[in-house]
Amino acid sequence: MFPPPDNKEQAAVATRAIGRKIRALRHRLKRTLEDTATAAGISKPFLSQVERGQAAPSITSLVGIARALGVTVQYFVDTPTEAGSVCRGNELKYFGFADSTNLFGRLTNLSDSRKLEAILVKMPAGQQPSEVTTHAGEEFLYVMSGEISLTLEGTTFVLQAGDTAHYESTVPHAWANTAGEETVLVWVGTPRLF
Repeated sequence: MFPPPDNKEQAAVATRAIGRKIRALRHRLKRTLEDTATAAGISKPFLSQVERGQAAPSITSLVGIARALGVTVQYFVDTPTEAGSVCRGNELKYFGFADSTNLFGRLTNLSDSRKLEAILVKMPAGQQPSEVTTHAGEEFLYVMSGEISLTLEGTTFVLQAGDTAHYESTVPHAWANTAGEETVLVWVGTPRLF
């Protein structure tokens, strides 16, 4: 997890980075030092030292801190990589399903820890309305070009380029391309479709 002991500067940099991530997450969650330390099974002064980069947590302490803040240890030690965080437009590959004429391009990387997914959807002109579905989560649509008809619990809305929609997926919903041309939209949803 930490660099070899002979490289003290790298170890100090890693310790400070972990401390900053812990403090930032704790503040975002509006948790006190005392509550977090108690839940992690460590002392408040030690947690304060860790957050300021003045002490390196043991693996056991880091696991406790991660549990107390509701994340995995990887949240604190992993560094963002291009493969895990970035999708290049020139590498976008489209796929389809047997029962649909739509094409789908994944805009997010596969990861078990992520809660949302973004998909670029190309809907051909004259496409039949999708079946009415419901499931747990939320959905967000952004129409880039063309026009779609979005039906939410029996009420239909026509969305044109630049329009968005955000709704609970538990509401019965369906979409159809109502333009005389291909419609392109971005779908973002939870939970992930795949």
